[in-house]
This record gives sequence, structure tokens and C-alpha cells, in this order.
Amino acid sequence: MENNKYLKLLLQQKKQKWLLLLILSSTILLLTTIASLSSSPQLLYKLHGNKYHFQQVPRFVEPKLENSPSSPVHTIPRLAYLISGSAGDGVSLKRALKALYHPRNQYAVHLDLEATAEERLELARWVSEEKVFEEVGNVRLVVRSNLVTYRGPTMVSNTLHAAAILLKDIDDGESWDWFINLSASDYPLMTQDDILYTLFDIPRYLNFIEHTSDIGWKKDQRAKPVIIDPGLYSQQKSEVFWISEKRRLPTAYNLFTGSAWMMLSRPFVEYCLWGWDNLPRIALMYYANFLSSPEGYFHTVICNADEFRNTTVNHDLHFISWDNPPKQHPHFLTVDDYESMVESNVPFARKFGKDDPVLDKIDSNLLGRRADGFVPGGWLTDEGNARTVLPRINLKNTTELKPGPGSQRLKRLMSSLLLADDFNSTHCKMMPAVSKMK
Repeated sequence: MENNKYLKLLLQQKKQKWLLLLILSSTILLLTTIASLSSSPQLLYKLHGNKYHFQQVPRFVEPKLENSPSSPVHTIPRLAYLISGSAGDGVSLKRALKALYHPRNQYAVHLDLEATAEERLELARWVSEEKVFEEVGNVRLVVRSNLVTYRGPTMVSNTLHAAAILLKDIDDGESWDWFINLSASDYPLMTQDDILYTLFDIPRYLNFIEHTSDIGWKKDQRAKPVIIDPGLYSQQKSEVFWISEKRRLPTAYNLFTGSAWMMLSRPFVEYCLWGWDNLPRIALMYYANFLSSPEGYFHTVICNADEFRNTTVNHDLHFISWDNPPKQHPHFLTVDDYESMVESNVPFARKFGKDDPVLDKIDSNLLGRRADGFVPGGWLTDEGNARTVLPRINLKNTTELKPGPGSQRLKRLMSSLLLADDFNSTHCKMMPAVSKMK
């Protein structure tokens, strides 16, 4: 009797074991199938009449991991600007914003934590009281200011922060095409109508970023040393400091360097923020300990990403006067540099001192801007020269442009860059390693 009970128990346990193995093998098969589908574009059947057709669906569940569609070429683009400053830059930032303003664009303005609370409140008051900004709603103040160390990674994080703000809560009809980072010491050399008119025919996927793989002296002075930026953990700005240990150069990706000022396409900015293949995050962690990381982070990401490495235009669209060899900061520009700035055909220049006389000359000769006013264009006409004549503002039709001589200068620059014989062969070009003579 006891033996029969024991045999029944054994049979029952065997059945449970086989059932468990069956469930386990089915689960493994299901997981393997899901993994294989997620690693390649998925195909689904869709019924059309009496027939099924294959339809490709996105690999990602989250819709935000898809690039937003850019506006087509031969439509007037929209630009997104970051204008950032520090203590004492409030006046310069306001002037730059008005000189750069167009109701078609989007703007983020930022005074870092080194500026006093009074300065930041004054900027917020000024933005809120400007009637045009209030009516259009395209100027955003970075409320939670960041502490930005010029030579540390906090400048990169501040740029990404502003880009995220400019992507948030923007209607599809107001989606921008390029992101431009500027400081309060930058100033335009042509009107926004000039710039938008010229970019009308430019492919929206292009990224204007000066870059090279020839890092030269930066290999030993920036890539191998490890720095710490106190701005990552402190509320008080202080200089970066070095640790004694050094590191090897990366082998997972190639380092690139270049200008910290750029005009980036919307798809690339989204890629830096979403980072669906993780390269942007890995590179960001590496550059957290890299001296002057704004001169390398975006360059390294774009030139190591298969999707974007062939979209680069090797120019930063700036006029900058450097020492030879260059020092940490460029020269302050003056009236003596005016002709060279105009002849460069670029849309922006830096670095300017606060209210330097050359800014008045640029306003008068290149922008047609009155003191403390906006730059005239299709949306704003400024008839007459008397101070008593008020400008006529038309915010309903932002596609009406009135380009001037600046558009011809910018067109010459774009033609020289995009029609160059070696244009397609120089995207993120790897420079050959120089062997040392023994």
C-alpha cells in the first residue's frame, strides 16, 4: 500500500518536472524571438483588402527615440539660439538678443550662478516686460541657472540643458531646424532675414562644426590628464583641478577637437539628448574629466556616429581673432577689425567688450538697428531715421523676408564650403598618424 502511494507521488513529480521544463523552454524561445526582433527592424503583417503586406515599424517603443522630421529644403527654416552669460553680462546679453531676434526663431537665455540674484531677476523682468517677446512667446529664460566653468564640462551640460528646453513644448509648426550656441560676447554681422533667406536652400541635416582628428598637443595636455570641475558639485565657481593619475587615449572611439561654437542640426541634437546607441552618454562621461570639453565633445560624438559623420561642414560660422599660437581666449574685437569681419562673410563674430564702439558701427552699417531696438526685416519696418518714427511690427507673417547685402556675403561663404571639390571626402577625416623618427 505504501509502495503504491510512493509510485503515484513519483509519477506526479515527473509530470510536474516535464511541465516545468516545457514552460521554461517556451519562455526561452519567446525571449530569444523578442531579442532577435528588437535587434533588427520589425516587420508586421497588415491587411489590405484580402491580402497581407509587410510593413516596417520602428525598432523603439518610445516615440521620442525617433528623429523629428526636419522642414524640407526650399522652405524658410527656423533657428534655435542659446545666448549665455555670466556675472556682469546682463547688458550685453540683452543687446545680443535684440540684435539676433526674429519671431520665427526660438531663444533660450541663461545667466549662470556666478551672476547675482539681482542680475538674473532683472533679466527675467526685462524679458517678461518686452511686448514682442510676450506676444510671440519664443524667448525662454533658463530659470534654474547652472554654474558654468569655461574650461570644464559644465559648459557642455549647460548647452545640452538649453537644447532640451528648446525642444520641450514646441509645437510641430514651430519646430526648429538648427541649434546655435552663442555667448553674451558674440554679435551678429548680418540680419536674421539675411541668414534665414540664405539657409532656405541648405539641406537641414548639415552640421556646421569645425573639427579635426589631429589633436596634436591636446593629446598630452588635455586627453591624458584627468581634471575635476567643481561646478559639478559646488555652488561656488572655482578653477578646475588635476589629479595625479593619467589615462590612456580611448580605443572605443576616435577623439576629435575643434571650435566650441557651432550650428547643429535638429536630428543631431536629438541624438545627443536621446542617445539611443549610448555613444553620446559614454562620451559625455569621458569628457566630464577633459579640459576644455566644449572643444571636443560634440565633435567626437558626431564623427564616431555612423548616422551623422557624413553630415559635417568644417566651419564654425564665426570670425575670431587668435594669437599665434592661440591662447586660452581670443582677442577682443575693435573698430580696427571691422573690415576683416565683413570680408569674412560669416554671420557671427566674437569676442566683443561691453558696448564697444564697433558694435554701434555694426548696428548702423550692417544691421540697420537703432539703439535699444530690434533689427528691421520683413516682420518689422523702420521707416525714416527720426527717433519719433515708431517701427511697424507684423507678427502674423513671419515668412516675409527682406534680405540685404549680408545674404550675398553668406551665400558666398556657403558656396565656398558646400561646392568645394573635396567636400564629400573631408567629413570627419582621420588624419594619418605621424611616425616618430628614430
